[in-house]
Amino acid sequence: MASGWFYLSCLLLGSLGSMCILFTIYWMQYWRGGFAWNGSIYMFNWHPVLMVAGMVVFYGGASLVYRLPQSWVGPKLPWKLLHAALHLMAFILTVVGLVAVFTFHNHGKIANLYSLHSWLGITAVFLFACQWCLGFAVFLLPWASMWLRSLLKPIHVFFGAAILSLSIASVISGINEKLFFSLKNTTRPYNSLPSEAVFANSTGMLVVAFGLLVLYILLASSWKRPAPGILTDRQLLLQPRPGSRPFPVTYMPVTGRQPYESW
Repeated sequence: MASGWFYLSCLLLGSLGSMCILFTIYWMQYWRGGFAWNGSIYMFNWHPVLMVAGMVVFYGGASLVYRLPQSWVGPKLPWKLLHAALHLMAFILTVVGLVAVFTFHNHGKIANLYSLHSWLGITAVFLFACQWCLGFAVFLLPWASMWLRSLLKPIHVFFGAAILSLSIASVISGINEKLFFSLKNTTRPYNSLPSEAVFANSTGMLVVAFGLLVLYILLASSWKRPAPGILTDRQLLLQPRPGSRPFPVTYMPVTGRQPYESW
């Protein structure tokens, strides 16, 4: 039963993530005039799309790689590479999104990093960069000892959830800020709730729903990677049928040091 809820949650998560990106693209295309890369306001429109895609959707999806039951059997190294690659893709999208907004601000002689939205966003990006570099150095490269990885793993997990939370807060404040600026001198201001405001607010609610579902899957104890030697109902679904080739099993050596691939 738990496995059914897990895969249903993953399906819902994929749908929410796709809707977050598509709704943001539609908002920028339909109400804000589309996209360009020339320092104009249309270049700014890349910023919300890329930040939602990178810091929320791709980041959230990358965080859940180790919740897939397929990652619980066999070598862990391929899943570590996938985890790092998805996060790297999220970071690249984020950097391009920052280039778009800073270029637009500099071209229009607008101040940078003065609002709460920008402070939240740049803090999330800075922590994301530190998190990725530390994760790559400690958990992907084979030099780190078991005790160091054990020490840093809960910190790595905590900051992963914290960065996602900061990203969601930054997106929500950014949507609000964009609506206040864009609908300030129009015939239908923000407080009259025009159709653009309804759509953008709905996009923000989708982002919140996506983030909460990611955090729930991350924190649900029944969906975490089990301790060695413990089988769950989801792992049992992955066990080979009689007569088929079994999955490779990694055993702990007598020295007590966990082998590299099991990390």
